[in-house]
Order: sequence, then C-alpha cells, then structure tokens
Amino acid sequence: MPAAPRSLKLYQSKRDFAKTAEPSGKRRVAPAKLLRYVIQKHAATRLHYDFRLELDGVFKSWAVTRGPSLDPHDKRLAVEVEDHPLDYGDFEGTIPKGQYGGGTVQLWDRGYWAPEGSAEDMLRKGDLKFVVEGKRLHGSFVLVRIRNDKFGTGRKNWLLIKHHDQYAKEGDHDALLADDKSVASGRSMAQIAAGKGRKPTPFMLAKRAPFAADAVWHSNKGDSPTPRKAAPAKRVAKTKRVVKKRAAKTRTTKAKAR
Repeated sequence: MPAAPRSLKLYQSKRDFAKTAEPSGKRRVAPAKLLRYVIQKHAATRLHYDFRLELDGVFKSWAVTRGPSLDPHDKRLAVEVEDHPLDYGDFEGTIPKGQYGGGTVQLWDRGYWAPEGSAEDMLRKGDLKFVVEGKRLHGSFVLVRIRNDKFGTGRKNWLLIKHHDQYAKEGDHDALLADDKSVASGRSMAQIAAGKGRKPTPFMLAKRAPFAADAVWHSNKGDSPTPRKAAPAKRVAKTKRVVKKRAAKTRTTKAKAR
C-alpha cells in the first residue's frame, strides 16, 4: 500500500480512522492520462458543492457555497479547504451527523480538466485558469483568490467564475443545479440518504466499486469490491483532444484580444 502524500496531513488530522472508513489516502488509484476532477454535492450544516481538482497526487479542494454557475456575471464564493486523497473522489453516501463533514454526499459532476498554463504558478498567484470536460460542466473557468479577509476568519476565500465561451449561459438562474441526479448512480440526495438505489460506478478506482449504495462512513465495515472494466482508450483519447483543443482555443482568443 503506497504512503499518503504529505499534503494530506491536515486532512488526516481532522479524522479518526478508527471510527470512520473515509479514505486515508493510502489506497492506490487508477492511473489516468489526464487530470481528473469531481464535484460532490454536500448537504452538511449548509448545502454546498465540493470542487476538487487533481494535482500532484491529491485533490485541491474548495467548498463552493452556492454551486458553480454558467453565468460569467456570477462570482461564486469558493472557500479553500484541505487537500483530499484521490480515492475520496469515488465516495457517494452519508457521513453521520456529529462527525466532521456530517451529511449526505452526491457525486454531482466528474470528468477531466487542464490548466491554462502552470497550475502551481497560478495557484501561488491566486489566479487559476482552467478548462473542464465533464458530465455537466464544460469549457473555461477561473478561480481567483480574494486578497482581504475582512472578517478575520483565517480562511482562504476564492471566487469561481465562468469565462465567456460557447458553454456560458447568461441569466441561467442556476438551472443546471436543479437536476438532483448523481452522475455516478442516477440517485437523488434523498435516495442516497436512505441508502436506496444503485451504488455509484467508480471513476478514480476504475477497476473496483468501493462504496455500496448504503455507504456510511462511521465504522470499519468495508464494502465488497466489484470488478469493472477500465474506461475505453478511445474515450480517454477523445477527451484529451477536447480538453487540449479548448485550452489552446482560449489562449488564442485571449492573445488576439490583447
């Protein structure tokens, strides 16, 4: 079993793995030619959407309070949280109330992403531009870090903004968020909370389905793995071309604008 990345220390310090079956970051995930992302709809104390981008062996993560928007005029608050392990990206189920992050979790979107430049440099500068190709989200976005913490919370707040492109929808009024259906199981939040319906198909752990339909992270009971074929090579190649093409097109458009 591989060692967990050092950047997961904060994540691990917030959890007691003798009580929770949440991933510790030591499970080996399926290799991929592209960087992956997942968005988990999370009905915790307040409903929010956990936006996770794969980078350097972990998920860089933000809690988007009102969910992503397709309207470039909307600037959605995205609170930076601790890095999460990559196998976390397959979880859909319930974290019991009273435990860290307690609430129902739905796999709302997932796919592939590509930074428009050096991701490390853009993160350091607080201006991460990227393109995504997922089940629900497509095209170019940016995460912009807010410099001032006027409330003294110590949090790193960012804004998630949709760029103007063919996938932008002005005046969308969050129509996309109205579809309460998991991209991994087709279940609603209520069905997930009740442990009903199909268990989620894997994405990060492509050869096994680690979580059952009634997955609850509060015990040491494991779910039986189910074999599953890896994604077809043609599909991966096609997605790679789409992501690269959109990133190149965006850079060309911005260069002409200058």
